[in-house]
Amino acid sequence: MILRFLKRLWIPLVVLVVIVVGGLTVSRLHGLFGSEKGLSYADTRVDNKPYNPQHLTYEVFGPPGTVALISYFGANGDPLHVEGVSLPWSYEFAVTAATGMRSVAAQGDSDSIGCRIMLDGVVKVEKVTHAVSAFTSCAYNA
Repeated sequence: MILRFLKRLWIPLVVLVVIVVGGLTVSRLHGLFGSEKGLSYADTRVDNKPYNPQHLTYEVFGPPGTVALISYFGANGDPLHVEGVSLPWSYEFAVTAATGMRSVAAQGDSDSIGCRIMLDGVVKVEKVTHAVSAFTSCAYNA
């Protein structure tokens, strides 16, 4: 009678033993590899180095009395434009991660117009155009 009972029950008993052993193995592996522990960062100190950003300057220039339409990308990377600007014109800002494109374009009412992009006072790009209602553009990719 016990032998007959064991013949019917041996498969569920083996399945139960496999599940228990598998669960214990997974539990031990989690403890061994520390997957339930939070991340720890050994070096979390803050460096007190002063932040000294670079400064970008756009300049548009032309003959005295020239009036221009100027388009440029601002400090946050957003496109901006101004109309009816008397030259010379300049715009300076600190370069940040948001400063993507660095370009300026201008069209004036004279026969000559120029643009310049400077980084920390050093000329990186300069272009002068001579034409009727002259148009110029400067772009700088760092």
